[in-house]
Amino acid sequence: MPPSKPPVTKPLTAACSEARCLRGALMELMVELGWDAIEVQMLCERANVGRSTFYQHYPSKEALLQASFSDLREGLMTGTAPSAEADGEMPFLPGLLAHVHDAQAVFRALLGRRSGHYVQDRFKEMLIELFENTPSASRPPRWRQSARSHYLAGALFELLVWWLGSKQPQGPTEIDALFRQWSRSVA
Repeated sequence: MPPSKPPVTKPLTAACSEARCLRGALMELMVELGWDAIEVQMLCERANVGRSTFYQHYPSKEALLQASFSDLREGLMTGTAPSAEADGEMPFLPGLLAHVHDAQAVFRALLGRRSGHYVQDRFKEMLIELFENTPSASRPPRWRQSARSHYLAGALFELLVWWLGSKQPQGPTEIDALFRQWSRSVA
C-alpha cells in the first residue's frame, strides 16, 4: 500500500497573507473562468480561507479586484527608479510592461473579452492614476493634465491589448520605446 498523502491543512497565516492568497486566487480564477463566472465561494476555496475571512478583508469580489489593482499601482509607483527615463516621464512604464510580459496569461484574462467591461474599466482607471501621478515636462492646467492622462491611458490600454493578442515577438523594451515615441506629442 503506497504511503498516503498528508492531509491538506490551512497554515497559520497573518491577515496580510490571507489577503495575498485571495488576490492570487482571483488572478488564477480569472485565467481559468473569466470575471463573470467567479463567485466568492470559489475564491475562498482556492485561497483556502472561509467566507467570513473573505468578508473581513473585502466586502465583495469587486473590492478584491480594486485592491489588487491598487497594489499593482503602488508597486509600480514605488518600485520605479528615478532614472527610468531621462526626463522622468512615465517611470512606471518599464515595470508595467515587464509585469505584463511575465504574466501574459493573467493579463490576457484581465484585458481580454472574458474579463468584461468592469475589469477593463478598473484597469483603465489604474492606468489613468499612474499617468496623473507622474510628472509632466510642462505644468499644464488641471483639465489638460486630466485629458492627457485619459488619452495616454486609453492608448496604452489598446497597445497592451494588441501586444497580448498579436503573438508577436516584441519584448517590453520595444513596446516601451514605441509607446514613448507615439506619446511624445502629448507631453
